[in-house]
Amino acid sequence: MLRAAGHRAVLADPGSVPRCDVLLALHARKSAESVVRSRSLEPDRPIVVALTGTDLYVDIHRDDDAKRSLELADLLIGLHGRAAEELPPRLRGKMRVVPQSAPPARGGKSARRAFEVAVVGHLRDEKDPLRTALAARLLPPASRIQVLHAGAPLTPEWKRAALEEARENPRYRHLGELPLAKARALIARSQVLSLTSRMEGGANVVSEAVAAGTPIVASRIPAMEAILGADHPGLFAVGATKELSALLERVESDSRFLRDLARRSRSLRRALSPAREKALLVAVLREALAMRARRG
Repeated sequence: MLRAAGHRAVLADPGSVPRCDVLLALHARKSAESVVRSRSLEPDRPIVVALTGTDLYVDIHRDDDAKRSLELADLLIGLHGRAAEELPPRLRGKMRVVPQSAPPARGGKSARRAFEVAVVGHLRDEKDPLRTALAARLLPPASRIQVLHAGAPLTPEWKRAALEEARENPRYRHLGELPLAKARALIARSQVLSLTSRMEGGANVVSEAVAAGTPIVASRIPAMEAILGADHPGLFAVGATKELSALLERVESDSRFLRDLARRSRSLRRALSPAREKALLVAVLREALAMRARRG
């Protein structure tokens, strides 16, 4: 996106600082060394720090390196409209919201007899990755729901848990890590995307579901309320297996409800479009460059 906008974007390893007019640091904690070095080597160079979900909900509250990145940054990028709530009040004015986007989706809904529910995300604690599978266990015997989970287990414990769930739960299939195109195709063909995270910075899979017009059910966390709307009828309490199961039963049996969720996904396409993400990102860089000009 930066190169398409006419900028020369250089990728650098954490800790290094190449010659540049603006440092765009991805992740407050992991890029902390680069942030410190940039401020030390060239104090007038603007620093923009893009915050992940782990930054917002974990690191900036307890990690000194992440906290220092917030202080040294001129601007901060959040991926949803409630990201600034996690910052100290005196730093909230630095926040600029740049929602993640996804390109237009290809392919249509599955014609298979199963009612496919996609779960797309690596298996790690923050994602609560088997919650949809556990909810599917509670469905009535006549349900046609099949949970298709794309994502790599990030620990041996999660690998064992996924294998055990697949053995014991006929409604759950673990597909492992898929190439990006295949993961997007899975989202596009599925009847519903289920996102069960305990925390999220932005959740790119939501943007991909929006691009495909796929209905979304998601845990009621700040990011999902900000992106989907606090009144989105597909939201459920974090970790609420029975509530999610009831939602899945409803989306399968109530075609009007399913159509409403699909309409809500389509209505977000402009807000989560690549064109808008690019424009907002470029605006942040221009603001940062204007800061450099004022300092000069």
